[in-house]
Amino acid sequence: MGTSLNCNGIGRRNFLQLGFGALGGLGFTQLLQQRVQAAAKAKGTSTSNVNCILIWLDGGPSHYETFDPKPEAPSDIRGEFKSIPTAIPGVHFSEMMPQLAKIANKFAVVRSICHKDPNHGGGNHYLMTGSPTPVPVGCGSFVSFHPSLGSMVSQERGVRNGLPGYVSLPQMTRSGGPSFLGAQHSPFVISGDPSQKGFRVRDVTLPPDISEGRSQTRKGLLSSLDRMRRIQEAAAEDPLLGFDESYKQGFNLLASKDAQAAFDLSKEPEAIRKLYGENDFGQRLLLARRLSEVGVSFTVAYWGGWDHHRTLFKTFRDGYGHKLDQGVSGLLIDLEQRGMLDSTLVVCLGEFGRTPKVNKDGGRDHWPGAMSVLMAGAGIPGGAIIGATDPKGYYASDNIYTPEDFAVSLYTKLGIDPHQVLHTTSGRPVHLVNGGRTIKELFV
Repeated sequence: MGTSLNCNGIGRRNFLQLGFGALGGLGFTQLLQQRVQAAAKAKGTSTSNVNCILIWLDGGPSHYETFDPKPEAPSDIRGEFKSIPTAIPGVHFSEMMPQLAKIANKFAVVRSICHKDPNHGGGNHYLMTGSPTPVPVGCGSFVSFHPSLGSMVSQERGVRNGLPGYVSLPQMTRSGGPSFLGAQHSPFVISGDPSQKGFRVRDVTLPPDISEGRSQTRKGLLSSLDRMRRIQEAAAEDPLLGFDESYKQGFNLLASKDAQAAFDLSKEPEAIRKLYGENDFGQRLLLARRLSEVGVSFTVAYWGGWDHHRTLFKTFRDGYGHKLDQGVSGLLIDLEQRGMLDSTLVVCLGEFGRTPKVNKDGGRDHWPGAMSVLMAGAGIPGGAIIGATDPKGYYASDNIYTPEDFAVSLYTKLGIDPHQVLHTTSGRPVHLVNGGRTIKELFV
């Protein structure tokens, strides 16, 4: 996919780039250095073995054209697509989701999460943090007034198997940052297109002209120089200790065959690569599965361009519908076949749904009053349709839930206390989630 614009004309690459500070994510070396500096303040890690893959459809996907069609509504509401039956009797999806319809018994759809913020910035913040923004945030804003879901998981879990707790592909969402938790809990951003031949992960792959043996030699050289210039008694106060520890962790990652293998999609059978779809989105989901498999606690697969104010139906037909359907269904099938679905929480959503009426440009506009969220794994009952919207899809009307409820449920599935109190850098107490309840149907 090329550069995708939201309604303010901001491209997904215009602001966030790999390794440029806390807002845009960190390179691996920077990330490790920040974590070492914060080690004294680190909390105990969660005992939960559940990892999360969060699929973020930036811009707000239409609930009508995905998981909540309204075939009985007037044509200017139901749109151009038909509804099709799913594996669950009486449940229908849009005809653009045929593969997901066939495996609807493997996941749940929450049709009744809603809020009142129609802006991309505010809606993104609300769903990515579980906290509304304290001030109005417009379409083009990049904010993180509250720690993101991924950053909080990073703080609780830390580095596992030499890999960061929070990874985002191919960029960070606009409210995916750590806020007052500190830059060490920014996501490690893996840019680039993993469907392209020669795809490499920056900062964690040895350059082709440096062999493993030469790298070992460099490590030995650093160790020798370190012994020569250090006085053991003063080491505890040496500011270079943090750098050396981050170097050690970075080297361990480079030297780990298991960790390196996670980034190498060429090791996947061709049949599995085709299962996900041989395109950028599908292969990012495959990479997300591989990262989760080796211990990354929270992986975001970002896909921009879902702000369909114009030509929504053509856009779905030209690829958006098929890529989403094939990629997500492939991920769920693969996880189940590998025995990973019970230990992997999969979530697919955007910041809101779309307006009931199709506009004059053949699109739908922002609509926070109704949205559909796909959730699977981690004990979530397959085949569950949770909540409902009214007959025309205007508003959530049954078992209504909020973004706070969504965040409480996600944290609970990951073994993190959603009601704990955090403290800002100035010492001000802040609830991780202010209120909220679990979505009870996810915990049957």
